[in-house]
Amino acid sequence: MKFTLSWLKQHLETDATLDEITATLTRIGLEVEEVIDPAASLAPFTVAEVLEAQQHPDADRLRVCKVKTKDGVVQVVCGAPNAKKGLIGVFAAPGTYIPGIDLTLKPAKIRGVESQGMLLSERELQLSDEHEGIIELEKGKVGEAAARALGLDDPVIDIAITPNRPDCLGVRGVARDLAAAGLGKLKDDTVKPVEGRFANPVPVKLEFAKGKESACPAFAGRTVKGVKNGPSPAWLQQRLKAIGLRPINALVDITNYISYDRGRPLHVYDTDKLTGAIRARLGRKGESFLALDGKTYEVDETMCVIADDAKVLGLGGIMGGEETGCTEATKNVFIESAYFDPVRTAQTGRRNAILSDARYRFERGVDPAFVVPGIEMATRLVLDLCGDEPGTVEVAGKPPEGDRIFSFNAAEVKRLTGLELAQSEIKAILAGLGFWLSGRGPEFKVSVPSWRPDVSGPADLVEEVTRIVGVDSVKPVPMPGLDRVAVPVMTTRQKRVRLARRVLAGRGLVEAITWSFLPRAQAGLFGGGQVALELANPISADMSSMRPGLLPGLATAAKRNADRGFADVALFEVGQAYRGDAPEDQYVAASGVRAGAAGLSGAGRHWSAPAQAVDVYDAKADALAVLAAFGFEETKLQVVQGGPDWFHPGKCGTLQLGPKAVLAHFGELHPATLKALDADGPMAAFEIYLDAVPAPRKASRSRPALEAADLQAVRRDFAFLLDASVPAGDVLRAARGADKALIADATVFDVFTGKGVPEGKKSLAIEVTLQPRDATLTDAEIEAVAAKVVAAVVKATKGELRG
Repeated sequence: MKFTLSWLKQHLETDATLDEITATLTRIGLEVEEVIDPAASLAPFTVAEVLEAQQHPDADRLRVCKVKTKDGVVQVVCGAPNAKKGLIGVFAAPGTYIPGIDLTLKPAKIRGVESQGMLLSERELQLSDEHEGIIELEKGKVGEAAARALGLDDPVIDIAITPNRPDCLGVRGVARDLAAAGLGKLKDDTVKPVEGRFANPVPVKLEFAKGKESACPAFAGRTVKGVKNGPSPAWLQQRLKAIGLRPINALVDITNYISYDRGRPLHVYDTDKLTGAIRARLGRKGESFLALDGKTYEVDETMCVIADDAKVLGLGGIMGGEETGCTEATKNVFIESAYFDPVRTAQTGRRNAILSDARYRFERGVDPAFVVPGIEMATRLVLDLCGDEPGTVEVAGKPPEGDRIFSFNAAEVKRLTGLELAQSEIKAILAGLGFWLSGRGPEFKVSVPSWRPDVSGPADLVEEVTRIVGVDSVKPVPMPGLDRVAVPVMTTRQKRVRLARRVLAGRGLVEAITWSFLPRAQAGLFGGGQVALELANPISADMSSMRPGLLPGLATAAKRNADRGFADVALFEVGQAYRGDAPEDQYVAASGVRAGAAGLSGAGRHWSAPAQAVDVYDAKADALAVLAAFGFEETKLQVVQGGPDWFHPGKCGTLQLGPKAVLAHFGELHPATLKALDADGPMAAFEIYLDAVPAPRKASRSRPALEAADLQAVRRDFAFLLDASVPAGDVLRAARGADKALIADATVFDVFTGKGVPEGKKSLAIEVTLQPRDATLTDAEIEAVAAKVVAAVVKATKGELRG
């Protein structure tokens, strides 16, 4: 919202400086984004008078002028056709930078004649594109600042308006807030009605089906005859130009002025271009109109339109039509002032991609009580600037009445904010903002003004008082100390999300954040692509489906890195994915991919050994590291061969606590999956389902006691002849469970097939570690444990001890 300082002072009687005004605006919630002072850029330029203008002796189009400046009379060679004796213009002395031509002036000789400065055009000052001649001022004192003589010494204030303050989309509303804040007095600006001299010749109607009347509850119109629609006066043009609006003609400029002055959008029609009655109604399929922006828009049954007996004239509250617009040939004008439903206005504007000043105000809520005063204000300006004879005002419908009256206790201010304010001060602030209060207090009956749709209860009034007094007046108060240890704030999931990030980053993976949506074909590769997960309004055709997991985005990111020369990359992400459109179908996962030679020990080639490509065991190690950080020992997890279809069938596995409690998948991505992604392999990946990981049974923030034995461990090797299909994990699980008191660990150190091993068999060698705690083991005790290990493995695998 932009306005000039003088425009503000038209409504606010104040002696405050510009700095005081801008500081107060920000303090009361109307944040000042920018203050534009046009006088600053025009400071080097002054008013000068041409005392004499003679023809240049060697150039037909140049004149030699004697110019009176603040520093005396100087000679200037000028090529403007309007350079003449007595002209008052704008002068630039040598050494001045001219922005319009990007030139710093120097004394010069032009066709042999000295020139000590320059008389300037509007384009050279970047005021407009006018360059036919130099600026001619109607009045001005020699040596006076050019900005003042041009009427451009009025600072422009640009404030940010939050969506709940439509009243401050008019200068009057801003002035009201400043007056309530003690920065001056709000001037009386009551709109006086204009008496009509003839009956309104254009009938005004509302034509809505039952239940649809809210689209336009009130529509007012008035005809003014005998207008002369030329350029608007200089003061009006200057105000519109200052806030970035282009003056068009007097009638249109008046509506734009009232829209910014009072926050009341209006529209004017050429009465002679209307057919029959003018009405507000819902559109009909197949109708369209040519709008003022030069585009043709289709309307439908959901849009509120303004129409006459023959055609649609415009979209209500958004934009009028070109065919009935006012031009310099307009003789009779019809002024419209209506109230349109904010929600329908926003939906219509969004559907047609129109963002006009009218829509911006109507969708936030204009003052419904200003429908008739708005048309009266416009009529007065039309009569003053270009009109002749006004008709009567005809109103169809009735503006909505809020009737928002509720009780308010002044003690609520202290209770909710801590501010200790006198009851009289609270009452004065609210009255200054336009609220009507009755009662002696502390309990008041409060009536909310029609221009404040955002106020609906006592808490809103407390906010208003605090805003005007200043939030900086609220003293900071420390939180009361607790006499006990505070309960944890973070949930188990939140803790695990952070812990997973920390563990994976510590293992050399780089965190990535990928899109939550991806192409449907790509989603189908990873178990997604269902119709329920399709976006109704995707940002692009390649982002039409919600992701079924994090691996598609990570694999694609790794592929993009490889395309740019970074083939060895390790990425991870912790985020949400979707199995369906129900709330329970959303889950949190920690996933990662390793590509090329990006193993745990480092990426790329090294002279000491050939580069090792990533494999299934790299992904397994990453997944186990995260689960270990969550408190799950590897020995308690079941490692099951196989996984989802996007993994290589012979190089993947599943980590689980039972047949249904799947915690993670890991492995190398399937060659067909990589081919569909146009990515090179190998690429190892894992996905941990954080929501599936059960919470620890005993939550404790303390570390367990260190179990350190002072007796030397004993290690024994065993080789078993097994069926080739027997998993090594089954052997290790059986060996560890043979004697849980003595067996500390069991690991695989050799797998052999070939000569000496029957077809379909394999030799699997394991190392079992025995850790005594009370006394050194005897040979008999060691042999007894060894017998238990062999028996347990044979029973679990149907194998035999290899001799």
